[in-house]
Order: sequence, then C-alpha cells, then structure tokens
Amino acid sequence: VQLQASGGGLVQAGGSLRLSCAASGYTFSRLAMGWFRQAPGKERDFVAHTGWNGLTTYADSVKGRFTISRDNAKNTVYLQMNSLKPEDTAVYYCAARALFSSDSSLRYDYWGQGTQVTVSS
Repeated sequence: VQLQASGGGLVQAGGSLRLSCAASGYTFSRLAMGWFRQAPGKERDFVAHTGWNGLTTYADSVKGRFTISRDNAKNTVYLQMNSLKPEDTAVYYCAARALFSSDSSLRYDYWGQGTQVTVSS
C-alpha cells in the first residue's frame, strides 16, 4: 500500500484546511484509515480514524472541529479541519491497515510521508 498525503499549509487560528490521503496498491474499501499528528519534540498522537465500514472515531482534542471521511471511488481519505488552533500545529500522517481501524499507531502497517500543518495565532 502506498499513501500520499497532501493539503497541509499555513493558516491563521480559526481557519480551515482539508488534508487528503490517496491510497494505491490495495482494495481501498477494505482498508481502515487513520490520521495521526506529531508536533516537534512530542510523540505521534491519534487524531481520527475510519474503518472499512465508515465508522469514525476522534481524539477528544479535535471532536467537533475535525471530520474524517472517505471516498472509496477515489481511493482517498480526507481530514477536514475547522476552527484550527495553534496547538494543532504538527506534521500530519495518514496510515492504513486492513479492515478495522484503531487509535494506536502501532496497529497500522502503512504510512504516508506526512504533511505540515502550521496554525499561527
């Protein structure tokens, strides 16, 4: 499985960004997809995930602000990020594993290259 993340950038606090992650090399509808982020000097943290069945889970820190979605026809998972805060600044990674999603980065087998999100105050 190859994952290509895109959509990061610099945005002011309160703004929005949409990240995309395009997958190839596997039947996308059978993949669980997750988004994680890593700020400088910190561990990689769970953000959101969606299973093959479309069920979603979010970290408490992003609930109500971020939305994960998938388009199986385009082999792509999205992360819509609204009401961004400076503490959302991090490199965002998409990840994939077969069928069932997880909030543990250790359970994911495939990773994208990461995309930088910077939120200015």
